[in-house]
Amino acid sequence: MNKSELIEKMADAADISKSAAARALDTFTDEVAIALKNGDTVSLIGFGTFSVKERAARTGRNPQTGAAIEIKASKNPSFKAGKALKDAVQ
Repeated sequence: MNKSELIEKMADAADISKSAAARALDTFTDEVAIALKNGDTVSLIGFGTFSVKERAARTGRNPQTGAAIEIKASKNPSFKAGKALKDAVQ
């Protein structure tokens, strides 16, 4: 399912226009991104939790030359599925 299909499903289920559903989805994704950027987590009980995981700096290898390279530390968005979502998938 892509974004436009999700918007269509949301509009049908909530009995709202597609433009209203698109604004709601865009607002949701924007607010999750802002919260993660500010170091917060977003928990939707039963669905899951969005958070930021930090990866430490490490040494890797260039696959072509075999030379050691330094990989910088980074922050990556993460999602952990909740119990209800896990049960729905099984």
